[in-house]
Amino acid sequence: MAELAIDVRGLNKHFGTHHVVRDLALQVRPGEIFGFLGPNGSGKTTSIRMICGLLTPDSGEGTCLGLDVMRQSREIKRQVGYMTQRFSLWEDLTIAENLDFVARMFGMRGRREAVTRALADLGLEGRRDQLAGTLSGGWKQRLALAACLLHEPRLLLLDEPTAGVDPKARRDFWEEIHRLSADGITVLVSTHYMDEAERCHRLAYLAYGQMLASGTGDEIIAGQHLHTWAIDGGDAPGLADALRALDGVDQVASFGARLHVSGQDADGLAAGLKDFCAKRELDAEPVEPSLEDAFIHLMRDAPDPDA
Repeated sequence: MAELAIDVRGLNKHFGTHHVVRDLALQVRPGEIFGFLGPNGSGKTTSIRMICGLLTPDSGEGTCLGLDVMRQSREIKRQVGYMTQRFSLWEDLTIAENLDFVARMFGMRGRREAVTRALADLGLEGRRDQLAGTLSGGWKQRLALAACLLHEPRLLLLDEPTAGVDPKARRDFWEEIHRLSADGITVLVSTHYMDEAERCHRLAYLAYGQMLASGTGDEIIAGQHLHTWAIDGGDAPGLADALRALDGVDQVASFGARLHVSGQDADGLAAGLKDFCAKRELDAEPVEPSLEDAFIHLMRDAPDPDA
């Protein structure tokens, strides 16, 4: 079996009395795109920073790129590209100047060739002399990714990289991520977007610092044992509270003008919805549970250890 790109167990991190990450265990294969999902404050960013050597875990063990996460953080950082949530390059420098500055910080030999290559690979040649502060969100994102790739890392850690970026730029970004994955680069990405989660090879869902589920999207959906119905017609969106009160209903979520009603009791759910919808002349049909349905269910059942 090929060496895992990430193989950690029992990672914990506290900030004061707050237990931010609890016994994180994670295995990621080389070339895999692994997605971290969870609400704000769930520990995604802290987990990423521990794995890439920016934070030292309070306890735990494991390796990143074959290096010990507790004792070899300096060596790990040299082989990792880390893209933060916020644009962190210099807005009063041009694209080319930013990349050259980053290359110098890494002490790269042949940095001019590396900058030229990065400009070409990310489609930035035509804007090389444009100030970074004048770029749109999508172009800033592309520049940040180019900076991450300058030193040819083996692992990319992307912390909500597409927040505030338009749909086309997000799609283009993910096409680039899949190209990098095909070239053997491992990618660990945190995101709030369900369509991005579906683009990952495998996923983990975190809440209150704990991993609640992991696997492929299909495996996570199947693991929740949900049965879902789509409710449409009339004033369906205005009936959400009434639907939540029915026997067999575990959750109700809006999807445009429709509602997704889910529960684990298939027979009880079907019986309750049939009577409810017939009285109100609503359309109801069984549908496959979505990844979003699964994550809503996970979050609903997640206990807050600090509550």
